[in-house]
Amino acid sequence: MLDKKADLAGPGISTYEEVDKILPKDYNSILDKKETQKALWDVKRYIEENICKQLNLMMVTCPLIVDEESGVNDYLDRDGSRTPIEFNAGLGLEKPIQAQVVQAVTKWKRVALKQFDMDVGEGLNTDMRAVRKDYFLDHDHSSYVDQWGWEKVINTEHRNLDYLKDTVKKIWKVLKGAENYLPENYPRLNTDKYPNLPDNLEFFHAEEILDMYPDLPRKQRETTILQDHPAIFIIGIGWPLEDGYPHEMRAADYDDWVTETITKNGKTYHGLNGDILVWNHVTKRRHELTSMGIRVTPETLKTQLEMSGQLDFLNLPYHQAIINNEIPLSIGGGIGQARTYMLLLKKAHLGEVSVTIWPKQLKEICSKKNIHVLE
Repeated sequence: MLDKKADLAGPGISTYEEVDKILPKDYNSILDKKETQKALWDVKRYIEENICKQLNLMMVTCPLIVDEESGVNDYLDRDGSRTPIEFNAGLGLEKPIQAQVVQAVTKWKRVALKQFDMDVGEGLNTDMRAVRKDYFLDHDHSSYVDQWGWEKVINTEHRNLDYLKDTVKKIWKVLKGAENYLPENYPRLNTDKYPNLPDNLEFFHAEEILDMYPDLPRKQRETTILQDHPAIFIIGIGWPLEDGYPHEMRAADYDDWVTETITKNGKTYHGLNGDILVWNHVTKRRHELTSMGIRVTPETLKTQLEMSGQLDFLNLPYHQAIINNEIPLSIGGGIGQARTYMLLLKKAHLGEVSVTIWPKQLKEICSKKNIHVLE
């Protein structure tokens, strides 16, 4: 059995020898670089317009840097392995602002719902940019992150699996619609070599997937199930499963992963969150598009922070705002922009649709495989 604990976070590729093995050997980009940029901006507009229509959102600005003392930066996991870039800001201040570059705006969005006076059923969407310096840089992980980060006000009646699933289906409708929209102007994308996404998304709880593949670590479970179910939403990411490990180390202070939802086959399932994963026919690998969830209440925040050994976070302004019911209940998530472009434009590497830094050896591997990353 492979080490399950080592598989709880990160991309699952840790050497460039392994990256060399997994990148496709017979790759030719369907669109050239100019066509790729035109298609990228076309589909960006389509997704932004339609995600706002489907979820009743409006586009708003969002921060690139935040004050460390606010507690709104995202630490991604709860093991402390991914830390933000920090620097002092404010020339001439007796006490400079301890600024952080955002790793995501997950928490900021919930605060922003109040700032923008959103009512129940209304929400916001952001064109977010972030930096995550602690990733291993491979074909679908980079230090530069772009997401559609969205958040919507809900009430207590919405805090259930049916509401979560309904929201996921609306997002899937937009992503599938984007795939159908692209060949109207870029007909070569409609190719038998790379099958399209299925019309319908299937839902599985993380506990069910563990039951199906009890001896496999998380990423291999995902890879295996996607062979037969090429588009899935995995529910319940963060709660320790029957084998003692969570499906993944989800942070403790935004998604709710402790709430009991259903009892099935004699087991009680937990969690009001999850991820959309699809099978990527170009890379022949699992491909994560979005993480999302119904957010914590004062009670579930305390429980999750206690489980993660982070009760000291309760002293931060963001966490205090939740405890004191000063910001609304919400549901939200982040849809990876470059990840989505990579999938819909049938690319083998994130670097074909976004400009960022890549190690020299990775660029050399890509060049040998006819994969031309942007610089």
